Amino acid sequence: MTITLIAVGKTDQKQLQHLIDDYVKRLGHYIKFKLEVLPDIKNVKHLSEQQQKQKEGELLLNKLAPTDSLVVLDENGKAYNSVEFSVFLQKKMNSGLKNLVFAIGGPYGFSKEVYAKAIGKIALSKMTFSHQMVRLFFIEQLYRGFTILKNEPYHHR
Repeated sequence: MTITLIAVGKTDQKQLQHLIDDYVKRLGHYIKFKLEVLPDIKNVKHLSEQQQKQKEGELLLNKLAPTDSLVVLDENGKAYNSVEFSVFLQKKMNSGLKNLVFAIGGPYGFSKEVYAKAIGKIALSKMTFSHQMVRLFFIEQLYRGFTILKNEPYHHR
């Protein structure tokens, strides 16, 4: 199985990008992982929130293959602790999925078309984080999940 994380807009903080790169590299020891960054939408000040979500949604959906399973990161999604998330990952791997895709939306979330395509929603927290920070937190949780599955000492129970 491959895990892909699709996010809108580039990370412009070098320190944050360095940490993201570190966890992406670590994840490579466990699973094939890809981080795809969609370009920022141009001229957003001339677009409504709905139009911006629509354009970002089209870009995101165009990245998906018909066999991909999409899970969106959404504040109204299911909250997992780290061990529960590792069980979720194991179930997805056992199900024979080829590509599990997680998506981080833009500042206004996802279009209704993206929600319709998604097989699930996951919340990282009830708190709000910058979209750039969410990338790091989520990739770290993926890494943590795999260390839990392998009974490695990264996660202290």
